[in-house]
Amino acid sequence: MLSIFKKKSKIEVLRQKHKKLLEEAFQLSKIDRQKSDHKYAEAEAVANELEAMKTKAP
Repeated sequence: MLSIFKKKSKIEVLRQKHKKLLEEAFQLSKIDRQKSDHKYAEAEAVANELEAMKTKAP
């Protein structure tokens, strides 16, 4: 009921950021390939950070 006030975990925030970066990269792939590749690289860095957090969590 009051889930709108619930603070998101770091993993949820990173997942959301990763998804947004992938969507931006896809849109840019139609216009500017170099910028698209940069966004994909950013998304990959976020994915690696997510994986590192998952392996640390018990």
